[in-house]
Amino acid sequence: MKTALTDTTASKINKSLVQARRAIGTPAVGMVLTLVIVTDEENAYDALKSAGDASREHPSRTLVVIKRVSRPHRGRTQSRLDAEVLVGADAGTGETVVLRLYGEVADHAQSVVLPLLLPDAPVVVWWPVDAPLDPAGDPLGALGQRRVTDTYACEQPVRELAARADSYTPGDTDLSWTRITPWRSMLAAALDQVACEVQGVEVEGEESNPSCELLAMWLADRLDVPVKRSLSAGPGLTAVRLTTDCGPIVLDRADGSLATLSIQGQPGRAVALKRRATSELIAEELRRLDPDDTYASALRYGVERLRNPAHRPAADPGAPKAPSGERLTAVSRGLTEASSTLDDVSRELDEASGDSGKQSAGESPAKGAGAPGAGSAAPGEAAAEGSRAAAAAAQAPVKGAAAT
Repeated sequence: MKTALTDTTASKINKSLVQARRAIGTPAVGMVLTLVIVTDEENAYDALKSAGDASREHPSRTLVVIKRVSRPHRGRTQSRLDAEVLVGADAGTGETVVLRLYGEVADHAQSVVLPLLLPDAPVVVWWPVDAPLDPAGDPLGALGQRRVTDTYACEQPVRELAARADSYTPGDTDLSWTRITPWRSMLAAALDQVACEVQGVEVEGEESNPSCELLAMWLADRLDVPVKRSLSAGPGLTAVRLTTDCGPIVLDRADGSLATLSIQGQPGRAVALKRRATSELIAEELRRLDPDDTYASALRYGVERLRNPAHRPAADPGAPKAPSGERLTAVSRGLTEASSTLDDVSRELDEASGDSGKQSAGESPAKGAGAPGAGSAAPGEAAAEGSRAAAAAAQAPVKGAAAT
């Protein structure tokens, strides 16, 4: 059922939604969230179609906000709100309201959207194109628990990623990150099958594809190894090559749909890694409404740090580079030696104290005074040696940790 409202208000839109639900015989509201789509007239159809397909998995009220800019100067001062209410088969499994804002009301879209939000339900705001640099600081973005952008639609995606990292707020996410979920799952599963140490990574893909940069930053952040970013003709992300101490691990997708996973000593396997539609990406993002900490960590790693190794923290050149297991062994050995030295010092002090008591009872004070002094010098030297040994044992693992 479709209802068109011209020069209307938020109150009339709510009344029209109630009437439409009663007309089709479903007066109850069975939706789980509110999806706010902020777009332009050119991209509204595609965004609405993707949201309708995603609503089959997540029944929701979809509010499409289209800010219409009037060309004549006089038209910009005339505020008007037009709405199109879709309920039933025309709106998938939820409700859809298309809002067209004219004039000054376009600068206050949050005042129009706020009365139309479902009560006691989460809100997700999605910008298919022209997303603000700070989504959480946007008036509409401030209404949502999750804010979804798409840097792939930007003219300079890589520069946009750097801006997203500077303004990141918990709850932000990007569809370029969602696109590499199957790649991340497959690479993690491949590394679980082998007991090897990764020494380097190469990520291959299109030059202006932000998903390639995000995958490279995620691997560099998680594996703490050098990551090389190489270019290809696409489509999208084409290959990831891991160099390990037991042979290479390669995930190659040349045609954009079917990939091949190759592990040293194992037969090659075909893996389905098709390029997913926007509706599938939105449906995945709506499955979780908590902050994505993994995305935040990868985003904050930084594109410049990935491209220029000089931006990485420098290690102490004089410090030994030891694996973590050797460092723990050195710490344990140093503490054991220090404990043994301190036990020897304590034992010698006890013996010196006993000898002093005997000499004070049976010998002259002058002769007895020399013995404890001589006896106390040895424990003092042992204590000094014990302190130096403990300090050396503790200092070695610290330098090794700084190097890694």
